[in-house]
Amino acid sequence: MTFRIIFLGLPLLLLFFFTSPASFAADCGGGIPSTLDGPFTPVTVPLDTTLRGKAIDLPDTDPRVRRHVTGFEPEQISLSLSSDHDSIWVSWITGEFQIGKNVKPLDPTSIDSIVQFGTLRHSLSHEAKGHSLIYSQLYPFDGLLNYTSGIIHHVRITGLKPSTVYYYRCGDPSLHAMSKIHHFRTMPVSRPSSYPGRIAVVGDLGLTYNTTDTISHLIDNSPDLVLLIGDVSYANLYLTNGSSSDCYSCSFPDSPIHETYQPRWDYWGRFMENLTSKVPMMVIEGNHEIELQAENKTFEAYSSRFAFPFRESGSSSTLYYSFNAGGIHFIMLGAYIAFDKSAEQYEWLKKDLAKLDRSVTPWLVVSWHPPWYSSYTAHYREAECMKEAMEELLYSYGTDIVFNGHVHAYERSNRVYNYELDPCGPVYIVVGDGGNREKMAIEHADEPGKCPEPLTTPDPALGGKFCAYNFTACGKFCWDRQPDYSALRESSFGHGILEMKNETWALWTWYRNQDSSSKVGDQIYIVRQPDQCLHHNRLFNHS
Repeated sequence: MTFRIIFLGLPLLLLFFFTSPASFAADCGGGIPSTLDGPFTPVTVPLDTTLRGKAIDLPDTDPRVRRHVTGFEPEQISLSLSSDHDSIWVSWITGEFQIGKNVKPLDPTSIDSIVQFGTLRHSLSHEAKGHSLIYSQLYPFDGLLNYTSGIIHHVRITGLKPSTVYYYRCGDPSLHAMSKIHHFRTMPVSRPSSYPGRIAVVGDLGLTYNTTDTISHLIDNSPDLVLLIGDVSYANLYLTNGSSSDCYSCSFPDSPIHETYQPRWDYWGRFMENLTSKVPMMVIEGNHEIELQAENKTFEAYSSRFAFPFRESGSSSTLYYSFNAGGIHFIMLGAYIAFDKSAEQYEWLKKDLAKLDRSVTPWLVVSWHPPWYSSYTAHYREAECMKEAMEELLYSYGTDIVFNGHVHAYERSNRVYNYELDPCGPVYIVVGDGGNREKMAIEHADEPGKCPEPLTTPDPALGGKFCAYNFTACGKFCWDRQPDYSALRESSFGHGILEMKNETWALWTWYRNQDSSSKVGDQIYIVRQPDQCLHHNRLFNHS
């Protein structure tokens, strides 16, 4: 009997040893560095010149972007999280888009928005109803074509159990227009001991052959959640007649307005459905989602096609919101909406951070599109005004990780605050390397002759003001070598996977497209040190 008690107790003892934070810190190494070993000497991975010329869009004849449903059967099915584990959004499109000079919008009230779901595939005993809408992209100029979407449906399912597989189908049963059965897994309950298994992070996707590699590798890594950090379809690299351009800033100089070809959104939704119908994807806007049209409307496709938990998180806009996934609180910020300290977004951010309970969600992960910390020439210090407005607030609440896109390359920072190495600052990770048509960023601002003129850096889409008065330690606009805050940078396409191991240790892994899906391009444990940085939110006055 004594032997039996000892034998049964040993696994429990080992379980405690390997899951407690202290033991994990001692055991997890295995050759993988952690932020506790930093700050790291900056590294630049040499450019693989064979990758440069492959950013080619999928044509509309590719079977992966063609419409494969008939009538009002659902297509472009996607999932997104609500504010917590007990609810989720299901979205889809029915009916065909129209493009031409005179388009007649479909009637959203002509078809119901219904999701049938349950924990058993053969018994979808629950039903939820939602709402539907259409949007139009209109250009009141001669020679430009207008667009109106199919009917877009959003249904919020509530009352779900955590960490549970649910089966569902969506559509309108009265019209015999239902999807096939799909499934998803809900997020774990929010507490320090429970996390999604794998969180994929990617930015600047587009719909190129590089994108297909990125998504194929991403699916191979079996994520439970996907973060898309802006720049989705790149529909605004196309004229309304469907002809394309490789350059955003110089596109269509003779056009009276910056045109878009909205069917590229439909192509993108069809291609992504194999992933998005099973795995929730959380999107934040990038500059390619602005899409100005008649009456100065912007972000119509972005705001209409995706469901966002903005109301659930107290936001008044689809352009910024927050949500929980297990013990992680995610904040998604809008760089292309007012962000200064008098703006509604800033007031919302203060309130959202003030409600943050680190005993429930120890990790704080924040994302927006254009980076504050990037050493590439492309978009160098472009978002400095946003940084000046918000960095102190995010730092004072102990933000752990920041994800950005916009720069079409990979870069991971050391812990940094206000350009200085700081053990309590966030780790900034740029993942604008999803595969878009505009190709990779390859030049660095610290290379001789590559530093941009300061007054050329503000982006009109970000307000157009110059805020980069905080120059480097040597008094220059650019560093004369890879900055100390830049731990590793590489010009390659790829994606990242974030895995929270417990309330203080997280594993970040970045995968290059040109490698096998199992080969690692960069890997590090990101370690929180809450005992050393508890004083943060008492240091600053945010009024």
